[in-house]
Amino acid sequence: MAAHRSPFFLRVLLASLLVASGFLLGLAADTSLASPEAAPRPVTARGDLAADERSTMELFQSASPSAVYITSRAMRRDFFSLDLYETEAGTGSGFVWDQDGHIVTNFHVIRDASSATVTLADHSTWDAELVGTAPEKDLAVLRIKAPRTQLKPIPIGTSRNLQVGQKVFAIGDPFGFDQTLTTGIISALGRQIQSVNRVPIRDVIQTDAAINPGNSGGPLLDSAGRLVGVNTAIYSPSGAYAGIGFAIPVDTVNWVVPEVINHGRLVRPSLGVELANDRIARQLDIKEGGLVIDVEAGSGAAEAGIRPTKVTPRGNVQLGDIVLSVEGKPIRTNEDLYLALERNRPGDRVRVKLQRGGRQLDVTVELENGQ
Repeated sequence: MAAHRSPFFLRVLLASLLVASGFLLGLAADTSLASPEAAPRPVTARGDLAADERSTMELFQSASPSAVYITSRAMRRDFFSLDLYETEAGTGSGFVWDQDGHIVTNFHVIRDASSATVTLADHSTWDAELVGTAPEKDLAVLRIKAPRTQLKPIPIGTSRNLQVGQKVFAIGDPFGFDQTLTTGIISALGRQIQSVNRVPIRDVIQTDAAINPGNSGGPLLDSAGRLVGVNTAIYSPSGAYAGIGFAIPVDTVNWVVPEVINHGRLVRPSLGVELANDRIARQLDIKEGGLVIDVEAGSGAAEAGIRPTKVTPRGNVQLGDIVLSVEGKPIRTNEDLYLALERNRPGDRVRVKLQRGGRQLDVTVELENGQ
């Protein structure tokens, strides 16, 4: 007997077919609207680098082999065992001075060190010996026994004709990131900062090239890749870069470093006199020049007849000569006298202008070794 299909069953079947066909059509429609598989976009041609970019890259490639990374180590004593051990004291930067292995850095980088290592640009590390220091200029010289072929001395420039606005480049190892280049300009010239032993360092370069902890001792270069300064300090409440950095001018570096290499220190010439401090000068109402308190026996000053301050047998104070200038440079304090003489050598003869009572006179003094 043939199967009998009710009209209701046929209607349900037809509706199901219609729904199914609509769903399939929807899938087909969705598939047709889907995005194609994503692919990398084509690279836009850059074109040539700008001339100043090429110049900066060439400068870094040329100068960076002269820059070094310095790690100083200090001796410590274990609190419980009392055993001595060596630990890292600090890090800084420096640069190759010559092919004899002399490395220049800041004095404060190795100040508390018992030993130090120098890492060259090729990442080879060498034990360093201390050649000498000039704390009054925040400079120090180390020496490593690396092959001459691995040592590229930095080209030396001059700082006497630098100008505000001139481009400068700093290479160093801030926060331990070696071979870092920062750029900027000379922001000011003729600044004065204090060295670690409180002697003023004059004619310092101010720059806005980023200088951070670890940059100390590294080179500051001009656009020709020549050394124009040694990065030495930053001015920042936080101790990090704040737009003001300082560098010791290369003209100072270029006479201090040979002195340190030859003598282990700066050979200080002396006039053979001691001047009154500012407090005494103010009490005596001396507004110009430095009052001579003492004259060293047998010194050039004594031979030139410079008179010290004395106390008479009756207890009265007899003021000595007042030094107004040395080689035309005004003098008021012992620091002024030191700075006026620092470029001279023992045996040089200098012109000294004095005030004695109500008159002025000029004398010539032969300098001696100030030790």
